[in-house]
Amino acid sequence: MLQARQWAQALAVALSALVINTAAAHGSAKPQHGGVVQVASDVSFELVLLADGALIYLLDHDEPLSSAGISGKLTVLNGGAKSEAEIKPAGDNKLEARGIKIASGAKVVASLSNVEGKAVTVRFAIK
Repeated sequence: MLQARQWAQALAVALSALVINTAAAHGSAKPQHGGVVQVASDVSFELVLLADGALIYLLDHDEPLSSAGISGKLTVLNGGAKSEAEIKPAGDNKLEARGIKIASGAKVVASLSNVEGKAVTVRFAIK
């Protein structure tokens, strides 16, 4: 009986260590610029709304990830209306999409190429 309890305790400790490491492996998912954060391909993407578009900040393990060479398209679904804008580097770890309106309740998809050499799709839900 004592051995079974020790095994159960050891298993619980091992599983909790795996969960803790997985949750903290790629940095925090807290917004640093007042936006919405999603993680894809081990990179944190923070979407920040602008009056005429959006910014996307890139972090890898809580460190800024250069936006140089990254391009893509931002697709916005506002109710039944769909609009798109080109995504371009905007310096340091920031990408920019202009000429697009993003309303509350919108679904936003960023399709990016060359994020650490990979194509990445990131989905955001705007509240």
